[in-house]
Amino acid sequence: MSDTLSAEILTSHILDLAHSGKRVDGRGPDDYRPVRIEPGFVASADGSALVHLGDTKVLAGVKLEPGKPFPDTPNAGVLTTNAELVPLSSPMFEPGPPTPTAIEVSRVVDRAIRAAETIDLTKLCITPGEKTWVCYVDLHVLDHGGNLIDAALLAGVSALAHTTQPLVRFGLGAADVPLEVDHFPIECTFVRLGDTIVVDPTVDEERAGQGRLTIATDEVGRIVAMQKGRVGAFSPDDVKELVDRAFRHGDRLRSLARGGGTGA
Repeated sequence: MSDTLSAEILTSHILDLAHSGKRVDGRGPDDYRPVRIEPGFVASADGSALVHLGDTKVLAGVKLEPGKPFPDTPNAGVLTTNAELVPLSSPMFEPGPPTPTAIEVSRVVDRAIRAAETIDLTKLCITPGEKTWVCYVDLHVLDHGGNLIDAALLAGVSALAHTTQPLVRFGLGAADVPLEVDHFPIECTFVRLGDTIVVDPTVDEERAGQGRLTIATDEVGRIVAMQKGRVGAFSPDDVKELVDRAFRHGDRLRSLARGGGTGA
């Protein structure tokens, strides 16, 4: 049996199950896979977190070092987010320049962190116009089991929440201090499978999906970002319903991002 035919049969099976409110792994349409967050996973980083979202694993590392501010924001720090999709994490990924998927993950995560004002970049300024902290958030996909965006933001926000500014290492203070995190954005990704819209899609559900929508919310009730992906449509009523679902999931996932731990 060819790979194409096998994929078509699997897609048909996934859509048939979704029509009756079921999924291949036994979850309901609005169920996340088990979530586990391990903050402080990399001792050499200024902050880090490993996120397990079902079979998906994403490691986030944060490094802070002094640098020059941008000319148009002389009184603010610099934030840069990068996603690395290494071949060992999935047969879909190959060595070489960043793929469109890697670029999308990094941009969508970066947008949520910035739009939510997760960290106040003005507090990272050391000397206006001359020196500021540059905050690197590096996302490494270790296993791709689907829904990279949600797992990547969970890892990134958790890593930031457990980051220490290395003042001593750079001679900028007598003691290191925790990085101030003001807001905790959470992204929830939904995929349309026929008339059913499921949350936290697996790889196979993403392939079978007819449209993807990611909604980022924060703890004060704001929708801070939204990303539409893949071919397919969502009605205004669909979007309203998904926003409500995103807020419900966000409250639960946020507590894990703050302190680490396990949730379902």
